[in-house]
Amino acid sequence: MTSAATETEQTPLSAPLNVGFDYTRSVGPVLGHFVNALRQRRIVGIRGSDGRVHVPPVEYDPHTAEALTEFADVADEGTVVSWSWAPEPLEGQPIQRPFAWALIRLDGADTALLHAVDAGSAAKMRTGMRVRVRWADEPVGHIRDIAYFLPVDAPPDDPAPTPPPPPVVEREEGSPVTTVVTPVHLSFEHSVSPEESRYLRGLAEGRLIAQRCPACGKVYIPPRGACPTDGVPTVEEVELPDTGIVTTFCIVNVPFLGQRIKPPYVAAYILLDGADIPFLHLVLGCEASEVRMGMRVRAAWKPRQEWSTTLENIAHFEPTGEPDAPYESYAHHL
Repeated sequence: MTSAATETEQTPLSAPLNVGFDYTRSVGPVLGHFVNALRQRRIVGIRGSDGRVHVPPVEYDPHTAEALTEFADVADEGTVVSWSWAPEPLEGQPIQRPFAWALIRLDGADTALLHAVDAGSAAKMRTGMRVRVRWADEPVGHIRDIAYFLPVDAPPDDPAPTPPPPPVVEREEGSPVTTVVTPVHLSFEHSVSPEESRYLRGLAEGRLIAQRCPACGKVYIPPRGACPTDGVPTVEEVELPDTGIVTTFCIVNVPFLGQRIKPPYVAAYILLDGADIPFLHLVLGCEASEVRMGMRVRAAWKPRQEWSTTLENIAHFEPTGEPDAPYESYAHHL
């Protein structure tokens, strides 16, 4: 009979994972023309060498690779070419009730534009449906100036659902939009393998658990479940010390959004003693300029009351003061 404690230990760990950043880009002359037209509630495409009109406009001809410059206005009505129903909208999507993502060929265009369609229900959504733009209440010069599409026979005073946060655009007052900032977010439930779960539970106890390949003898941390060299299962667990060497490293000098450490600082690959593969972590406790390949380092653990099933239990690595490891000892681990 399996105890409850054993069952809990064998259950793979999982946790919500949220990844996000702001994607900033300059729009240039072609997309700039497109987004500034949207600010005027107009949609423009660009004509290629074969006469086809591309919407959104492309900068270079798909056939000749030559720069394109002939813009063409298209209608704000069109036809659904294909679609996929989204029954549970995610935060930040154009409509916060069930809707369709659709490829829409606007009248006057020869290519399809991807956007949202508020059809009311999946039963009403269909290929070939005629749709029209529902413009944002306050266009700013961004693809979100098209709030979404509606069936052409929808009431003209259709109330807009609660919109996502307004997009960020950069321009001088009265000047064209030159830069757009688009938040990118990905949220999902991340589950790890049983081998990684034992590794993470070991971290919660202040232990570094690796696995050894029975064929080549290489030791992997975090565990892989199978040796990438031989393709055989790795079942033998090995507990490693919290000391190792710096193999390669990067000095971070550039600040970025969400940065928790003031530059300069070092992100380095640490090869733990007894391991055959390094992992990425911070090296602090000395000037960034003093970090070097072969430097001996030791883990600086957070206070025990802050430990959980994460490598973040190790705040960083710092120099031990021991002599550097000879290059030959880690050259094949770079």
